[in-house]
Amino acid sequence: MAVDNPAETQHPELPEKLDLPVLAIRNTVIFPVLAFPINVGRPQSVKAVEAALASPDKLLGIVAQKDINTENPTPDDLYQVGTVVKILKMVKVPGNKLNVIIKGVSRAKVDEWQDESEYLHATLTPVAEQVDDAEAQGRMPNLRELSQKIIDLSPQIPAEASFLVRSVDEPHELADIVASNLNIPPEDKQELLETFSVKERIDKVIALLNKEIQVLELSNKIQTEVKGEMDKAQREYFLREQLKAIQKELGEVDERQEEFEDIKRKIKRARMPEEAEKVAMKELKRMARMSPGAAEYTVSRTYLDWLTELPWSVESEDRLDVNEAEKILDADHYGLEKIKSRILEFLSVLKLKNDLKGPILCLVGPPGVGKTSLAKSVARALNRQLVRMALGGVRDEAEIRGHRKTYIGSMPGKVIKELKKAGTRNPVFVLDEIDKLGSDYRGDPSSALLEVLDPEQNDTFVDHYLDVPFDLSKCLFIATANVPDTIPGPLRDRMEIITLSGYTMLEKFQIARRYLWPEVMKDHGINDDMVELTDEALRKVIESYTREAGVRSLKRELAAIARNVAKKVASGEAENKIVVDPDMVEEIRGPIHFWKDIAERTSVPGVATGLAWTSVGGEILFIEATKMKGKGGLTLTGSLGDVMKESVSVARSYLRSMAAEFGVDESDFDKYDLHIHVPSGAIPKDGPSAGVTMITALASILTGIPVDSELAMTGEITLRGAVLPVGGIKEKVLAAHRAGCKRVILPERCRKDLPEVPEEVRNDLEFHFVSRMEEVLDLALGKEKLEMARKQVKALGGMSDASAEDLKAGAIS
Repeated sequence: MAVDNPAETQHPELPEKLDLPVLAIRNTVIFPVLAFPINVGRPQSVKAVEAALASPDKLLGIVAQKDINTENPTPDDLYQVGTVVKILKMVKVPGNKLNVIIKGVSRAKVDEWQDESEYLHATLTPVAEQVDDAEAQGRMPNLRELSQKIIDLSPQIPAEASFLVRSVDEPHELADIVASNLNIPPEDKQELLETFSVKERIDKVIALLNKEIQVLELSNKIQTEVKGEMDKAQREYFLREQLKAIQKELGEVDERQEEFEDIKRKIKRARMPEEAEKVAMKELKRMARMSPGAAEYTVSRTYLDWLTELPWSVESEDRLDVNEAEKILDADHYGLEKIKSRILEFLSVLKLKNDLKGPILCLVGPPGVGKTSLAKSVARALNRQLVRMALGGVRDEAEIRGHRKTYIGSMPGKVIKELKKAGTRNPVFVLDEIDKLGSDYRGDPSSALLEVLDPEQNDTFVDHYLDVPFDLSKCLFIATANVPDTIPGPLRDRMEIITLSGYTMLEKFQIARRYLWPEVMKDHGINDDMVELTDEALRKVIESYTREAGVRSLKRELAAIARNVAKKVASGEAENKIVVDPDMVEEIRGPIHFWKDIAERTSVPGVATGLAWTSVGGEILFIEATKMKGKGGLTLTGSLGDVMKESVSVARSYLRSMAAEFGVDESDFDKYDLHIHVPSGAIPKDGPSAGVTMITALASILTGIPVDSELAMTGEITLRGAVLPVGGIKEKVLAAHRAGCKRVILPERCRKDLPEVPEEVRNDLEFHFVSRMEEVLDLALGKEKLEMARKQVKALGGMSDASAEDLKAGAIS
């Protein structure tokens, strides 16, 4: 409370009208009593003070702002009642600011604002105090008593204030002194300034003093009840208890209570299962007993947010029109009839039986055949949300099932996170690269997925963080993988494996024409009016610049062509429509990357064409054999695995045991060292399916008969010469077709796999099914040539070594 001598508050008579500079003040109200220091910093305000100091009487009008955030107020931003003050002293401080001591003189009304560009200027009418001596004097004792009580209850008010209250005799002065020191909003102070009747003003001040006394008494009561040593948490609790008590007395709403009510409403709206709702309500009650500053409070709040934001009962409506879904699948993907049929079967059953649990499909195939994009099309066909969880390199079980919420910074696992992101409990859930899961000391994620992918268990999936069951049975899980072998057995057993083999030349052509090329043109800002890609050019890109099971490299090659076209269009080189033909393809992409070299590589004895299956589809495999003078040694090169090395030993042993039958001189096995090499030596190779190719290459080098250059083969062999079935027939046949082979040798027991090969490929190839090695060598080397070799071996039986070598050399030439 400001202290001054009341005798100095007398002011001289003022004229009826005053033209004064006006200072806009914010966040306070100046009453016409005592002397006050104020700080002036705004340029407009500084000029108003300087103008007042330049006048003889040094009078200044002060009016409060309605909005404290207004930086450059206009007359519309100010109240119409203010105070006329006299400037007693002014001191300039750094920053072009002023410290000014002012003394209140009189209340004043604003009659008219004057035009003044540099500062506010107005015509003011001083307002005389409306004193009702008898009634005002009668209220003076009560006002003094209440003011003294405030001084006693508030330790922050200095003791000198008590002397000031007792020494003031004028009712209007005492009312203004008390009002100026009350801890009330500026709006309430402005109301007191605008109350010209002294009696009414004293009544309002007394009411405000009574309210302030109640608050102070309650505060002192609370302080008395909770005395003692307090740490930081106790102090915060004490302050909040004070706030609650004050709010209760004032009838105000408790913000924390409102927060809890809001959470309770969210729990009800989530329509979660009974068990989850009980857990949520229990956690809410626990949180209500905590201090908001406690670490556990934030943990509980985050946990409740997760519970209330999960889609416990929200489902997207399935599109049950099977024909429409089929159109969408056909529009997005060419071919892939097996997987499309499986999706349509699921949709048909769902249409007939609404509570069908979602199947768990696993799309297995080489990169680039459209596994992930197919899952997106399935989501679009079913009108469901799509969520994708990349599992490649995931090694921590907590990535799937989350951390328990007792740990700092714990969160749910990816399954729950993705469901929250989807906003529905029945999305299409893509588990990408499931064959590349890892494991280490943090756990085995593949084991955690067992519960997720088991239709009999996943309706009660429990995430470690939530610790309540969540129903995953409505999700349609689609896993993708390149190879099924690396997927753990129990996990693989829970999924329906659907194999996506590589594309044929025709399929690649249609995919490129229908999907890839239009998409590439759109991505590079060109259209059909600017460029035409001929069919011959597209075939050349497919055959000569890509060799893959999928179409990922094909898209990159088409993008390179599109960039070249875009450059010509943007630079103005192309005046007419650009036609991309085979010659232009070679000009843009450079020399051909791949060519059909089978005839060239197999035109000499000792080279046979085998077929292999890899994680990226089928491949052709050249087996090369040579002989040199030695002592019957065997050398193997080409990064061969143990199984493949054993196949070479079996082939050599069988061929030696049947040497005469196949036109091979048995003594050659002792006189020559044999060397078998499989090119692309940096790439590891293994498996038994190259057995027939090994024997064919050895028989070719030992008989000197070249293998048919248009023939490819696959099959496992035994020591008795039987040809056993192998896997990956479709992929191997597609590889032979891509490489330009015309004939393929397959084991007899693989005849059942041939219908899986596309019809256009079957029509282009001639298939030979064999069960014995004799049939293989008759087809690969030719019956007539083998018969001549047999006769030659018999003729060599009675000759000397030198004569035999001469005869062999002549036969070979």
